[in-house]
Amino acid sequence: MTEIEPLFSRHFLSDMLRETNQQILTLIENLGRDEILNKKTDDWCDEFEIKFSLKVPELLEDKIDIDTDDAKVRSEYGGFPITGTKYTYRVPFVGEAGLFCSCPSIYSMSRPRAAILSEHLQLEYSAAGHNADQIKNAFAADLQSIKQYLGRLAEDVKVYNDGLRRTVTQKIEDRRNKILKDKGIAESLGYSLRRSTDFPEVLKAPLNRKKLSVQKSPAVEKPLTPYVPEYELSMDDYEQILTVSKSMVKVMERSPQSFKQMDEPDLRNQLLVPLNAQFEGGATGETFNGEGKTDILIRVGDKNIFIGECKIWHGPKELLDAIDQLLGYTTWRDTKTAIFVFNRNKNFSGVIGSIRETVPKHPNYKKMVSYQSETDFRCVLKNKTDASRELILTVLAFDVPS
Repeated sequence: MTEIEPLFSRHFLSDMLRETNQQILTLIENLGRDEILNKKTDDWCDEFEIKFSLKVPELLEDKIDIDTDDAKVRSEYGGFPITGTKYTYRVPFVGEAGLFCSCPSIYSMSRPRAAILSEHLQLEYSAAGHNADQIKNAFAADLQSIKQYLGRLAEDVKVYNDGLRRTVTQKIEDRRNKILKDKGIAESLGYSLRRSTDFPEVLKAPLNRKKLSVQKSPAVEKPLTPYVPEYELSMDDYEQILTVSKSMVKVMERSPQSFKQMDEPDLRNQLLVPLNAQFEGGATGETFNGEGKTDILIRVGDKNIFIGECKIWHGPKELLDAIDQLLGYTTWRDTKTAIFVFNRNKNFSGVIGSIRETVPKHPNYKKMVSYQSETDFRCVLKNKTDASRELILTVLAFDVPS
C-alpha cells in the first residue's frame, strides 16, 4: 500500500548537496596514485558527472490518468462514515524520484501531498458526493504547487550540476600535481628542434630558434598498472607543425602546374621538405620521417609522438580508413596526429561539410575540440584497446589544382 505524505519535506536539498560534494572529495582522495595518473582529468570528470549529477523530475502531464474506487468518508452532515468515492490521479515523471523529498532553498509552509513511486506520483482525493469541479480544482492546485517546487529545485540543482565538473577537476588536478611532485617526475624533456634562418619567406619562419618540446605524460599498457611517464609533443610545437604544413600548401596553390600531377606520396614528400628544413632534431638531422605511402612521423625512441597522413579526397570511407590507420600507429598517450586532405573536386564546400559529418561517425571518436578554422577540424579519439589513451586529431582540408 502506498503512503501519502507531504512532498519536498524530508530534508533540505542544500544539506544533501553538501554531503554529496564531501562524498565526491572523499572518493577522489581515496583513489590510488596510479589510478589518478593513468586516467585523463576529463575522463574522471565524465565518470563523476554520470554518477553524481542530478536530474530534476519532469512531469509528463499528457500521460496523467485517473481511477476511482469506493472509500469510507464522513457525510457532510456528520455521523458515521458512509461509502463515498476515492479519486486517484497518477502523474508520470522522468527524473530522480528522490528529489520529491528534497526541500529547495525557496519554499512555503504548505506542501502538496502524494505517494512517491518509481515512475509516477499518486494523488488521492475522497468525496461523499459527485462534485467533479471540486475534485478537479483540488488536483489542479496541487499539480501547480508541485510544478512550482520542481522549478525551484531545478534552479538549485543547476548551480550544483554546473559546479560539479569544476569541483572534480580541481580536486583531481591537486592530487595529480602532488603525486607528480612526490614522484619527482620532470614535466618535460628538451627534445629540441632548431630553425633554419634561410628558410623561404613564404613559410613565414621566425628568425629565432625553435625548440620542439616533448613532455612526460601518463601512459600505461593497462589501467591501474604502475604509472610510467611517457613523452608527448607540446601543443605549441604541434600548432607550429600544422602552420608550416599549411604554408607549404599555399605554395602549391600558387604554382598549380608544378603539383597537379602529384599523388599522395609525392604530396607527403612536399611537406617533409619544409618541415625538416625548419625543424632539426636534437639527436638526428631528420626529425620528420616518411614511412609507408603517406605517413609523416616524429619518433622518440621507437614511439610515434606525431603522425601525419596525406590523403586525396575520395569520400568519407577513405577518411574513416585513414583514421583507422592512425589509430594503428599510436601506442602512446597524447600522440598528436593530422590528416591532410587534398581536394581535387570542384565542390570544396561540400567536401568540408562531408568531413565535418564523417569524423564523429568513427567508433573511436570521443569529442570535438574548438579550433579556429572554417576548413580544419580537431577532435579527440580514444585508443582502440585502452580508453585511457587518447590522441588528438586535426583534419586539415586544402583545395589543390586538378
